[in-house]
Amino acid sequence: MNPQFKKGVLELCVLVLVKQKDQYGYELAQNLTNQIAIAEGSLYPLLRRMTKDQYLRTYTAKSSEGPPRKYYQLSDLGEKYMEELISEWNVFQGSVNNLIKEATAG
Repeated sequence: MNPQFKKGVLELCVLVLVKQKDQYGYELAQNLTNQIAIAEGSLYPLLRRMTKDQYLRTYTAKSSEGPPRKYYQLSDLGEKYMEELISEWNVFQGSVNNLIKEATAG
């Protein structure tokens, strides 16, 4: 997939995944890469920014597999922001699909 496409929607993908359930960084990276290939190095700066912007909250929980893990949880502000992004995404996707359809018809 085009890296510019991924860069634009990564924030939305993170919000959607964290809405499903609280996740720690590596788990989130794995769940993202199951759908779209991303560089793990691009995820952690995004998580820090989204936490600073108060879209995500964090907490630490014990792990049976090693040291405690930092979990990311969607905040109320993050849920509102996610809904805005989904709405914008749907409009954008529909517009691009219309352009493609018009250009490839006939």
